[in-house]
Amino acid sequence: MRNRNFVKKMLMLSFCMVLIVSMLSGCTGNGESAKSSSSFKAGTFTGEAEGKEGVIKVEVTMDEPDKIKDIKIVSQSETGGLGDSALEKIKTQILEGQTLAVDAVSGASLSSEAMLAAVEDAVTKGGGNLEVLKAGGAKKAGEGKTEKLETDVVVVGAGASGVSAAVTAADKGAKVIIIEKTGVIGGASNLSWAGKFYNSSAATNNNLKVNVEKEIADWIVNNHWRVDAAAIRQYVTKSGETYDWLAEKGYQTSFLNFFGEQLHVLPAYETREETLRKMLSESVEHNGGQVITETTAKKLITNEAGEVTGVIAEKADGTTLDITAKSVVMATGGYAANKEMVKEAFGFEGVNGGLGQNVGEGLKMAWEAGAKVPDNFGGQMLHQTLARATQGLKAQYEPFEASYPLMLTYLPNFMNVGTSGARFRDEAATLTSVAAANTSAFNGPYHMVIVSKSQLEALQTKGMNGVHAPSLPGMPPEFYAEFADKFTLENPWTNVEKVFDSMVENGDGFKGNTIEELATNAGMDVDVFVENYNSYTEATKNGVDAEFGKAAEYLEPMGEEGPYYAIIAEINNLGSVGGLLVNTKFQVLNDKRTPVKGLFAVGLESEGVLFNDTYVGNGVGIGYSFTSGRLGGESAANIALEKSK
Repeated sequence: MRNRNFVKKMLMLSFCMVLIVSMLSGCTGNGESAKSSSSFKAGTFTGEAEGKEGVIKVEVTMDEPDKIKDIKIVSQSETGGLGDSALEKIKTQILEGQTLAVDAVSGASLSSEAMLAAVEDAVTKGGGNLEVLKAGGAKKAGEGKTEKLETDVVVVGAGASGVSAAVTAADKGAKVIIIEKTGVIGGASNLSWAGKFYNSSAATNNNLKVNVEKEIADWIVNNHWRVDAAAIRQYVTKSGETYDWLAEKGYQTSFLNFFGEQLHVLPAYETREETLRKMLSESVEHNGGQVITETTAKKLITNEAGEVTGVIAEKADGTTLDITAKSVVMATGGYAANKEMVKEAFGFEGVNGGLGQNVGEGLKMAWEAGAKVPDNFGGQMLHQTLARATQGLKAQYEPFEASYPLMLTYLPNFMNVGTSGARFRDEAATLTSVAAANTSAFNGPYHMVIVSKSQLEALQTKGMNGVHAPSLPGMPPEFYAEFADKFTLENPWTNVEKVFDSMVENGDGFKGNTIEELATNAGMDVDVFVENYNSYTEATKNGVDAEFGKAAEYLEPMGEEGPYYAIIAEINNLGSVGGLLVNTKFQVLNDKRTPVKGLFAVGLESEGVLFNDTYVGNGVGIGYSFTSGRLGGESAANIALEKSK
């Protein structure tokens, strides 16, 4: 009996202790909150996080542990017009809602997440109450509301092709609504360098004319006949008109004879979006239409007959737009930012150098509405080589020094190996961007450029002349714009070994005092790498590359002494190619290869008609975007206006 009473007393005592602890906890919240509140002192706190293009640093001012008085963006290097504007939008949402539970800005998720992380870092350092600040989230003002709109043509996506389609449709007399998921007009054209407009008036005035029939025939053969010959002919014969059309609209490109190719350099970067907005204002809005940004298409509307009759979209404030239209033009830019989709369709594991908003929802909507998935689905626009080290080094060194590894990936004078340690190409492929990109991508997620101590010493003494570079690295101009004055063959490189050691310390390359140690550190098969290295060094000595036929002048000696370095080189994917099958009116086709009534596609999503499995052009991507938009918008307007009669 005594034992039973003792047990009862102990249970009662335990219960009381639990109750007391619970009551004390209830006064202060959980342990983290109690700690935060008790350690909080009003003031301004600094936080930072790694963004898409570099470190984002902020200062957060707090008077109370669960209230943010102000946020100042101290420094950032995010993409102009998209990433940087996303930071401001996130800042505004945090301050207005007094919450860190805000949605990422469409098309700038990495920048958005980094901004949130930087603010959280500052709040944590100040002892603020993260639990309260991360809870809930402000309700969107438009949630539960639906707005019905009616138009002749609705264009989904406001990149080069979408803007061109909207402008031409409006100029034909159609009422147009164009929606864009981000706050930026212009899409990838804001990042592009030049477009190809065959036999433009500028090209012919500069005495450079392409043999149209030969160009078309070669194009078809080079793509193994698995293309739409009519689509190629239309682009080659009609793109020249696009040059004049853009000029008339105020979007002036500059002709460039690029080693015999007809390229047209786009306007100054800072003027492009403003010019495209002006085009939309003078055509679309002038004709009673609308330009609606920060609005994401969710679903295509179809009737019982399967005809596409509009689109459902959602605005940033949560409002649902129900847009009825006679023609719907898809210009949503493909799916290159959808890593899983690219891997499944193409096997590519490199870098998305295009736009973060291009995740493929436009394609999925069209497929659900009856569009055919093309037989050649999966092709990508692999177009540049990147050194993984560049971004990290730019935080430590001035741009020229930070770009040492990048520049070497563009020269044919260095040994290139795959992840196993085996050579896989004549390194002269690096002289042509498309060849460089595709030969690497076919051999794994990245390749490595092998550099020896003696080669680094030659670079430090005589610059790129020291390793007998045949020409400057063929990088896009924006890659070297920050150090154009130093970007010469004869300019000696300073701090070379220090920079390369930093590359290794940052995890973006490897080092070994012997070739065996380099292979081990880089995760290569030691036997495979040693065999390939020995074979390559023999070729540099006798001037004969029996395996790949590399020219003797590119066989740069490796030297007999370490250390040796391996640069991680990745391939840049500028966008997916195709996803929808179209005819020359840019009508989307179904499984029977007949039009899905009411549905059109322009730009990258329709580009699969030009290529077999991957993009092989130079300037074709942006040239086709403007041209397909111009012609597709005209077709969409004609059919919409015909329905109105």
